[in-house]
Amino acid sequence: MSKELAKTYDPKGLEDRIYQKWLDNKYFHAEVNREKKPFTIVMPPPNVTGQLHMGHALDNTMQDILIRFKRMQGYEALWQPGTDHAAIATEVKVIEKLREEGIDKDDIGRDAFLKHAWAWKDEYGGRIINQLKKLGASADWDRERFTMDEGCSKAVEEVFVKLYNKGYIYKGSRIINWCPVCQTSISDAEVEHSEQAGHFWHIRYPIAGSSEFVEIATTRPETMLGDTAVAVNPEDERYTDLIGKTLKLPLTDREIPVIGDPYVDKEFGTGCVKITPAHDPNDFEVGKRHNLEEINILNDDATMNGRCGKYAGMDRYEARKAIVADLEEQGLLVKVEEHVHNVGTHDRCKTTIEPMIKPQWFVRMKEMAKPAVDAVKKKELKLVPERMEKSYMNWMDNIRDWCISRQLWWGHRIPAYYCDSCGEVTVAKEKPENCPKCGCAHLTQDEDTLDTWFSSALWPFSTLGWPEKTEDLEYFYPTNVLVTGYDIIFFWVIRMVFSGIEQTGQLPFDTVIFHGLVRDPAGRKMSKSLGNGIDPLEVIDKYGADALRLTLITGNAPGNDMRFYWERVEASRNFANKVWNASRFIMMNLEKAEAAEEPDPAALTDADKWILSKVNTLAKDVTENMDKYEMGIAVQKVYDFIWEEFCDWFIEMVKPRLYSDADETKGAALWTLRTVLTNALKLLHPFMPFVTEEIYCTLWPEEESIMISSWPAFREDWSFSEEEKKVELIKVAVREIRNVRTQMNVPISKKTKVFVVSEKEEVLDTFEKGRVFFATLAHASDVLVQKDKTGIGEDAVSAVIPDAVIYLPLAELVDIEKEIERLKKEQERLTKELARVNGMLKNEKFMSKAPQQKVEEERAKLEKYTQMMEQVTLQLRQMEK
Repeated sequence: MSKELAKTYDPKGLEDRIYQKWLDNKYFHAEVNREKKPFTIVMPPPNVTGQLHMGHALDNTMQDILIRFKRMQGYEALWQPGTDHAAIATEVKVIEKLREEGIDKDDIGRDAFLKHAWAWKDEYGGRIINQLKKLGASADWDRERFTMDEGCSKAVEEVFVKLYNKGYIYKGSRIINWCPVCQTSISDAEVEHSEQAGHFWHIRYPIAGSSEFVEIATTRPETMLGDTAVAVNPEDERYTDLIGKTLKLPLTDREIPVIGDPYVDKEFGTGCVKITPAHDPNDFEVGKRHNLEEINILNDDATMNGRCGKYAGMDRYEARKAIVADLEEQGLLVKVEEHVHNVGTHDRCKTTIEPMIKPQWFVRMKEMAKPAVDAVKKKELKLVPERMEKSYMNWMDNIRDWCISRQLWWGHRIPAYYCDSCGEVTVAKEKPENCPKCGCAHLTQDEDTLDTWFSSALWPFSTLGWPEKTEDLEYFYPTNVLVTGYDIIFFWVIRMVFSGIEQTGQLPFDTVIFHGLVRDPAGRKMSKSLGNGIDPLEVIDKYGADALRLTLITGNAPGNDMRFYWERVEASRNFANKVWNASRFIMMNLEKAEAAEEPDPAALTDADKWILSKVNTLAKDVTENMDKYEMGIAVQKVYDFIWEEFCDWFIEMVKPRLYSDADETKGAALWTLRTVLTNALKLLHPFMPFVTEEIYCTLWPEEESIMISSWPAFREDWSFSEEEKKVELIKVAVREIRNVRTQMNVPISKKTKVFVVSEKEEVLDTFEKGRVFFATLAHASDVLVQKDKTGIGEDAVSAVIPDAVIYLPLAELVDIEKEIERLKKEQERLTKELARVNGMLKNEKFMSKAPQQKVEEERAKLEKYTQMMEQVTLQLRQMEK
């Protein structure tokens, strides 16, 4: 073994080097291989504007763990990477850059703007990919795709035209989310809802032909100018006589009807609800049911339009103040209440969005959603954790037509062409030469682009060559697992499901694993506004990618949020150090005496068989956990095995054999150490790829990489249940001896005789065979295994274990006279402490004036000192005997 591990583990020195080696050797690359079973994961494409955050780090760590696991299991494992064009985010970035250069987007026009956008993408678009590489992501970068590359764009056009011809895509006027600053419709995914302090304005609407009023309450008085009805619940006895009558709409010359609709909650507010179909999605649906007029009162920049009389041209909030003042002046304002309500803002510019009726392109969802519902009901699509099915079904039950057009230049332009002469609309992949209706040669393409989610909904199959019938598509599709955050189940996951079924006739994947959010130590969501975000690259720079990965996956259960603590990253780094140092120790001993080939089972000691059996069971358990996507449970088992069983127990057990050239089992010990370390490294590799690669290739210099080594499989011939029981019994004895020594403050350096007394031959045989390592672990000067208490003094301290009793001569543990003296001094100290604490707790002045926290501290001290006094008194009594 010519290569040596460095004295200390330094991730900075090895991670970049190892990653480059993997790239150079194309270990991440997957090809169609009919001799292997495929396993495919598509990477949720990060935005080209994006920078790696903790959510990305968790999401991609989970995918990398799965793909590395499957690759080692012998699958042709493809992790398909790529980035999303992120329409609004990118357009905003490019506009900002142009503004800094003194250029206005509208002055240069669409084509010039798009040249700038592509240049920006080429310069900055690969940043997040390079950051994912720092994390150790083993995606097939040779296959990297972009949602606006030629192939993906072709797929988008194919789907749009196909759905339009099928009647699933249409252009119409419906309520959409409108951003007055970005001047575009935005998706639900881009609307952030937050609770904000506002008001409820109670307003009187006069009943026509009467001196009476109805009272409505609204959080947005300015929208009353667009009211076309007031609704009441038809079962609300207070208002049944009003249904069918008309009301005078305040501040206008219009009259509006009172309608009955079960949408109204009788218990909420006044029970009367103003209906503004053009500015509220629920009112829009009510308006459709009652054939109400839809009156838009806002311009695109959220100023009041020409239908608003004296308020025209005012900003929406300026108009609100003026309207409230006029209502008050006319005696129509009843009262104003404080009210906290959910307000939707655009996640990019933080502007409050306006629900508005706009002519847009939509996808009909009811029909397309049905197969996606059936897939979950029939368990053809598995959601992990299962509770996500409820959210999935809830969204499907309340599905609305999907607004897919955006008033942006960056994105897939809608393939719809308008005849300049007769207005005929033609939807086609290529621009028609002539209008099919009137023959005119002048056609203009729709100015709008498609919602980013439209192209990412096709991601699992468009990246593999669809709509062409490629070999990749046939082999790698449907994919196997999708890993994503639970916060985008509706916007992306469901759209991929129904798009996959509709376009390919197959589900795009059979399992979706939802992970939670990574929160700060206080449990808050990480955000720029709070300034509590933690940069994964900073963590990697300080502790290494392996430490970050282990931290993110340890204790992680699907669907649950987790908190990030720096202390946990430090603990993960310490674990890497532990593995490193243990490996160095093993290799140093292998250098001195090369391990033999696999020995005959008869040459293995009970300790060897115990650790082989343990690592064998571990391989089986971890594989089962990984197959169930229980990555957090799997890594905890590997961690516990390496740290406790292997390092803290087995390595200590074998040291006497390694240090004795006369020991005939030394070769077996070395073989076992190397074999168990090799298997443990393989099981750890998906979670901590860098440190395991460096150790493995140093341990086995003839091997290329741990990445392409085989995953440990369960072996029947390594199942040693009897030997496991024997060694576990010795471990129990060692723990008991250590407890006794701790309680009696016996230093580690002090060795004592240990008597093992049992009437059972098999127990005596176990300790006889394990005598050498038992003596080392128990810090014994000698181990005496016997059937009775012969030769054991009355003063011996005992510890009971299953089927045996362990005795330690008291005189050998401590200097009895000195120990009695020490215990008496401790007794005196505790007597004083107890007197002081009791005095304080019985002092009425202290109890009435001291802060509650101080009182609780003193009570805790009383409990602690009382327990200590009981222990000291008991030990003293034993000593004085």
